[in-house]
Amino acid sequence: MTETLKAVQDMTDMAPVTDVTETFRQWQELLGELKAKIDARFELTRDPVTLALDSYGNPPESPGGSLAAYSGPEIDWMVHSWLGNPTQGFANLHLTVWLGPHIRVPHLAIALLCWPEGWFYLDSVPRTNLIADGEAYDRYYAPLEEEWLEVRDSHPKLDWFTSRAGFIRASLSPTAYCYSLPRDEEHIDLVRRLTHAHVDRWLGWVDAAETVPEEERDALAAADLATRRNIAERDPANVMGVRYFGQETTDRLVRGLWGGDRELPRAR
Repeated sequence: MTETLKAVQDMTDMAPVTDVTETFRQWQELLGELKAKIDARFELTRDPVTLALDSYGNPPESPGGSLAAYSGPEIDWMVHSWLGNPTQGFANLHLTVWLGPHIRVPHLAIALLCWPEGWFYLDSVPRTNLIADGEAYDRYYAPLEEEWLEVRDSHPKLDWFTSRAGFIRASLSPTAYCYSLPRDEEHIDLVRRLTHAHVDRWLGWVDAAETVPEEERDALAAADLATRRNIAERDPANVMGVRYFGQETTDRLVRGLWGGDRELPRAR
């Protein structure tokens, strides 16, 4: 097990120009499969503000992307997006689901990357201080420890990704997957297996969750929004958006990730 400490833009700049379109298509297919499972469980509506972001730039000839956001009675904000220039070695794809304050199940976060190596992030974003809330840790994180350690121990070509931004390091849960990896069949299949299993498990958590009392929901919703906004705005990879599309468009895309321009009401 080794470690990646380089920033996203440095990894991209230091590597030879590589066409990663095939891996990008595999990542797109995987996120489509996972989103289909979520769509089948929840009532969701596309937020109209993201319709103009359905396709931007000029892919595949030059950098481009897509951002779609949804909400519903149980989901405050779900983002399905990609940004990049796959023919030149970079693609960044997201599927994130931020639940409403009616339950305290962790949020779902998945990111897949080519830079031009492969990279993936899979996490259950905490909604409580796990050091203080041992019950939440025991329920949602302790059961994942054995598999997390097994993956780390048995896949020597995985490189743990340590962000150079301390805030991003602090945002990871104890059972987060955050690895660089070869873009080969073995590792693509590993990511496929881990993400499908976790989405299935997460949906089970949602179905089994207890309802949060009405008087506690406003505080939980405020904390959720602050978490989502901070992660989106402080992501060091935003520099790639600025490089491709400029600051104004990147700011708009970042607001799309956290719902800064949303038109649909928040979940209750």
